[in-house]
Amino acid sequence: MVESGPAPTGAGERGRGGFGRGFGGRGRGGERGRGGRGGRRPRGGDDEKEWVPATKLGRLVKDGKISSIEQVYLFSLPIKESQIVDYFMKDRLKDEVLKIHPVQKQTTAGQRTRFKAYVCVGDMDGHVGLGVKCSSEVATAIRGAITLAKLNLAPVRLGYWGSRLGKPHTVPMKVSGKTGSVMIRLVPAPRGTGLAAARAPKKMLEFAGVQDCYTQSRGHQRTLGNYAKATFEALRRTYSYLTPDLWTETKFLKSPYQEFTDYLAKTSKKVSAE
Repeated sequence: MVESGPAPTGAGERGRGGFGRGFGGRGRGGERGRGGRGGRRPRGGDDEKEWVPATKLGRLVKDGKISSIEQVYLFSLPIKESQIVDYFMKDRLKDEVLKIHPVQKQTTAGQRTRFKAYVCVGDMDGHVGLGVKCSSEVATAIRGAITLAKLNLAPVRLGYWGSRLGKPHTVPMKVSGKTGSVMIRLVPAPRGTGLAAARAPKKMLEFAGVQDCYTQSRGHQRTLGNYAKATFEALRRTYSYLTPDLWTETKFLKSPYQEFTDYLAKTSKKVSAE
């Protein structure tokens, strides 16, 4: 009697009647599957490149000519690179996704669905930003919204209710913002009151460093995007009103672009030569 040998274990015969998963035994689990090509690369790490500034402001910041982001706000210089904010804020900046919802566009081939993300960033100490980005993937929309929020970072003035004891804890005066049909009004509150606000404006007030505040709102507040934009507009207006303590004579200084004109001219020649 002839003994039967062991069953063939080749890549082409895996218990499927002699049929493998492709030609030449190159299935995903074979010797030349995904694992043999190095696998997936980890996020971040070695893939991050060194920041090469593309604007004059970025060059001044990277070379240490501007010491704080308050100098940028003082001369109303537009921030075009998110790395400028990262350079000054470092690890102090926090971000949170306020809302993600799908949006659709009717095309000849049908409906095209994309995702819209609202992201708020802040350092809990007088700086807050809001970014809105739409993309075909959720992760891409969130990353883009974080970048735009950093570019829109704005200073928020903090004040007191009543006596000036301790650190500023509330908005300095009544301010309001409006976007679409949504209007929100921020009212100073005594210390210990907390934030009497809905979820979206409460998170933005926390990121701005406001500890006590009353809010009044009207309009279609279920439209969270307009609600967040109105809150951001109200917070930005805290520096638009000059209170008596800001009536001191202003000493005008040179803009960084004017002060470091010769330096920018030299560095621009080096960059063009390279």
